[in-house]
Amino acid sequence: MDRTRPAGRRDQRRPPAAVAASALARARRQDRPHYWFADRLLAVLSGRRPVHWMLGHTVGEAYEQLVRLAPGAPLRPADRVTPVLRHCGEFHPGPGVIEAFARIGSGDRVTAMAFRLEQGPDDLRWRCSAVELGGERVGARE
Repeated sequence: MDRTRPAGRRDQRRPPAAVAASALARARRQDRPHYWFADRLLAVLSGRRPVHWMLGHTVGEAYEQLVRLAPGAPLRPADRVTPVLRHCGEFHPGPGVIEAFARIGSGDRVTAMAFRLEQGPDDLRWRCSAVELGGERVGARE
């Protein structure tokens, strides 16, 4: 009798290696602060979470930027297609600072989001200090 499987289970199939690898990659990326913040910002800007959900995770002007952006829910699902974080990259202009960019996909629509993270004085906590969504810049001249 094989004791490595649950009693009564006769199915010998296991998940494919690709599924396990993608789950591991997803877990690894959530350990990185820019991915964690991108997911939270996406939740607020798509209307799934209220703005005050980011209150303790923002500093300076970033919270005010979210307050201005969130009511319009610029990343709200289009045609019932939930927006997802496709990719998030990072740049380190100095110690304790991450400037990140993210590609948000919703169906065939792709939106860019950029944000800045600054590490607190205790070096244990990251906070968002700026947020910008893709599209036309406010005050841009042609």
